[in-house]
Amino acid sequence: MVTGRDPDARPGPEPRPGAETRPGPAPGSGPAERARTAVSRERTAYEPDGEQPIGGYLGAMAVYLAGVGAVAGLARRTGRPLPAPGPWDVALTAGAVHRLARLVAKDPVTSPLRLPFTRFRGRSGPGELAEEVRGGGARRTVGELITCPFCAGLWIATGLTAGQVLAPAPTRLVCAGLSALTAADFLHFARVGAQQAVEGPDR
Repeated sequence: MVTGRDPDARPGPEPRPGAETRPGPAPGSGPAERARTAVSRERTAYEPDGEQPIGGYLGAMAVYLAGVGAVAGLARRTGRPLPAPGPWDVALTAGAVHRLARLVAKDPVTSPLRLPFTRFRGRSGPGELAEEVRGGGARRTVGELITCPFCAGLWIATGLTAGQVLAPAPTRLVCAGLSALTAADFLHFARVGAQQAVEGPDR
């Protein structure tokens, strides 16, 4: 009977008793692929709809940290001393951050800067606009940053802090001017409120 085996072939070694045959690694099952799968699983568990631009947020954090690192390196290279801000400096900076953040995020005059990232929805208050972020990914991330005064405030405060290290006199002057605008805004609202109180609700 013909068995189909080569009579000159030498038999290979027999497997040891109890030995297991382990399959080789499947294609695409390396460390990078496993890490990508784990990240995708956590991403889905965090938000199944996937509307939040997590990648864009990571990019924004990387840009922020890189900017802070660059400023710190420049200050060290040029030998700039670190300032010791007092209460008046903090008050000036706070007023400047408040005014500049609302100027960037809400002012009608700066709407052309937000136009590629937002959709106009109307007015939200005296001299301010209501806008909706549109798009996805990096576009949505930028839109959220420049339409939210609280989000923009962190970047503005960091920029002004860097200015106080690298160019303290001009930065202090800018902070004083923006803080004066902030105080003027509150005076406007106080005057309108007092006027309405004097004239009564029928006027």
